[in-house]
Amino acid sequence: MDEIDRKILAELQDDGRLTVTELAERVRLSVSPCHRRVRALERSGVISGYHAHLDSSVLGLNFSAWVFVTLREGDRGAVGAFEEAVARVPQVVQAQRLFGEPDYLMRVVERDLPAFQRLYDEHLAALPGVQRLTSTLVMKDLINDRPLPL
Repeated sequence: MDEIDRKILAELQDDGRLTVTELAERVRLSVSPCHRRVRALERSGVISGYHAHLDSSVLGLNFSAWVFVTLREGDRGAVGAFEEAVARVPQVVQAQRLFGEPDYLMRVVERDLPAFQRLYDEHLAALPGVQRLTSTLVMKDLINDRPLPL
């Protein structure tokens, strides 16, 4: 990856809807070489997809929490069952497996506190293998979906 590839990635992180023509102009390349570079970045997996950033508050999802999860057991079966079940909870918008305690960190969005409480009691606490859940409520998002440093 060279400096031109980094410029392409920076521009696409800023605006993924750029046409190849607009992108080529911004990185000072002709259209064909720019297009080839973008395709190569996609094939290599550096660019894994394109998506729209949605405003959660406009969609009525005004409540956000970080949920820390500790599993009873850490064997492959317990981990697999938990991860498969979490993948089916649409309100979990981010999840990471961690080293040490806790085992997982999940970002959860909901309409409001009562909706989060129902989700917590009926779905999150019922996930397979859960020993303990701890939540921290988000007061304010400062940085969200920041572009990767190139």
